[in-house]
Amino acid sequence: MLESTLGLEIIEVVEQAALASARWMGKGEKNTADQVAVEAMRERMNKIHMRGRIVIGEGERDDAPMLYIGEEVGICTQENAKDFCNPDELIEIDIAVDPCEGTNLVAYGQNGSMAVLAISEKGGLFAAPDFYMKKLAAPAVAKGKVDITKSATENLKILSECMDRAVEELVVVVMDRPRHKELIQEIREAGARVRLISDGDVSAAICCGFAGTNIHALMGIGAAPEGVISAAAMRCLGGHFQGQLIYDPEVVKTGLIGESKESNLARLQEMGINDPDKVYDAEELASGETVLFAACGITPGNLMEGVRFFHGGARTQSLVISSQSRTARFVDTIHMFDEPRALQLK
Repeated sequence: MLESTLGLEIIEVVEQAALASARWMGKGEKNTADQVAVEAMRERMNKIHMRGRIVIGEGERDDAPMLYIGEEVGICTQENAKDFCNPDELIEIDIAVDPCEGTNLVAYGQNGSMAVLAISEKGGLFAAPDFYMKKLAAPAVAKGKVDITKSATENLKILSECMDRAVEELVVVVMDRPRHKELIQEIREAGARVRLISDGDVSAAICCGFAGTNIHALMGIGAAPEGVISAAAMRCLGGHFQGQLIYDPEVVKTGLIGESKESNLARLQEMGINDPDKVYDAEELASGETVLFAACGITPGNLMEGVRFFHGGARTQSLVISSQSRTARFVDTIHMFDEPRALQLK
């Protein structure tokens, strides 16, 4: 039901966000690239026959025009919705968004940025606080065998056995941050190769779910909201994903929302998270009966091409993954803005 009703529409949501953001690629304006993506995403979502609620977004209400946590989107949230929305047919969904995942990548014309969202039935996505999260992503063959509580060395050995390849043949993606100095050293000493990224670990996590990307694991600490979006995609793909909230500023070394470890723990308790050290798997972070993930490349990446403009139009490539139909669809779209001189085939 969810996929058949919203499948095409969510593709258009991420496409519009990517198109808007790509116009600012390489201009050094990361905030603008983010803002236009947000506005385009909101505008398209508000044309969908649904009652949607943002559970992971760009902050709280005071941060408008960002898509804030708790914001309602969709035709059926409008004041006159009762005139054209039948309550018996109403789709109520939770939505996690990152309209421009990798704003710095867009601003500086670097690879790997994309517009992403995940949706599920109401209550189907974990409402992660704006904290950090320790993450472990791996291919489906290692699901339930690697474990975030084990050392990187142990997990690389397990992954090597599961994939039937030497540790030296494995590539692990890690965010290039001071907090990962020891992790990077351990991975290298174990014999695996490290691919450092500056931003955009959602793409890196999803790459673990596809053979041929030459990315075999994601390790380290990144943003918690993006962890939920990654988990939604990996749940649909059958890959391994685990996340554990990090609430101590001393661990991440770059600051957190909240002034101290104690205040962060208090905030978690207020949110009903009584076990702050709990390890969540993909099925817990994206627990809905149906989960859909959609992404559209803004700049070129391992999974998708970026937006390619031509006279009178543009071409985009998107990825839609569904737990309902158990499909991963790559969607190639030509957008005709004016009267194009020629349609760009490739």
